[in-house]
Amino acid sequence: MEVSNGIWTSTADVDLLLRLAGSGFDWLALDAQHGPVDRAALHGAGRALGAVSAPFLVRVPAVDAAWIGTALDAGAHGVVVPSVTGAEDAARAAMACRYPPLGERSWGPWSPMWGASAPAADVANEVVRCWVMVETVGALDEVERIAATPGVDGLFIGPLDLALALGTSVEALLADDAPDGPLRRVVAAAERQGILVGAFAGNPSAATRLRAHSIGFLAVTTDAALLAAGARTVLAELEG
Repeated sequence: MEVSNGIWTSTADVDLLLRLAGSGFDWLALDAQHGPVDRAALHGAGRALGAVSAPFLVRVPAVDAAWIGTALDAGAHGVVVPSVTGAEDAARAAMACRYPPLGERSWGPWSPMWGASAPAADVANEVVRCWVMVETVGALDEVERIAATPGVDGLFIGPLDLALALGTSVEALLADDAPDGPLRRVVAAAERQGILVGAFAGNPSAATRLRAHSIGFLAVTTDAALLAAGARTVLAELEG
């Protein structure tokens, strides 16, 4: 299992994003679904993050070709697509991620605006990563078909929404190690198709438990959690 440690961000502050991108995480994700990341924020973030080595992903607000294209035009290495209800949604997301003849993405990268070059269409098609979230009952029911969808590069589990959709708790979801349990079903589907599997952990404890399910590509913390942990460490040192 390949291990990849990412950080999930809900900020549009470019200076903070640059700090986080250079702090040692393998990648960072910008949240445009539940965070204040709009087109203007993506423009600034893409211009800044294009000069750092850590790749960035964008969780777009929905299965929306325009938003997927915007995130990739800004320089994102991939998108995390939420609210997928089945294989049809997954196919729409995959088509939006790649230029013809593999998909329907429209040409319009932003990097030339700030003097940087843009990859050729065939290169962009090769390196982009389309992550489809499994967080609904429909997506779980059709996880085999979703994993087999051309252009889907990875399944990304949203434990909080998946637990809500299944009428259970995150604790119970993480503890379920039955062969036909939800997490094991997602991992098995990804492995059968040779694609990636990832998840939002949010904290190191949940990350450890998700890795026990053979999920290696994880958002192991958030920008807010990291800030709070740093503050606690400083205050503890003062008190000690």
